[in-house]
Amino acid sequence: MIEKIKQFFREVKVETNKVVYPGRDELVGSTWIVIITVIVISVFLGIIDLSLTKLVGLAVR
Repeated sequence: MIEKIKQFFREVKVETNKVVYPGRDELVGSTWIVIITVIVISVFLGIIDLSLTKLVGLAVR
C-alpha cells in the first residue's frame, strides 16, 4: 500500500513537470479579458434587473 502511494506521488511530480505555465504577458492579457467580461456581464444583468423591476412595479400598480 505504501509503495502505491509513493508511486502515485512520483507520477504526480512527473506530470507536474510537464505543465507549461503562461508567461507574464499572456497572464496579464487573460486577466484583462476576465475583468472586462465580468464588467460587461454585470452591466447587462444590471440593466435586465432594473428593467424587470420597473416592469413588475408597473404590473403591480
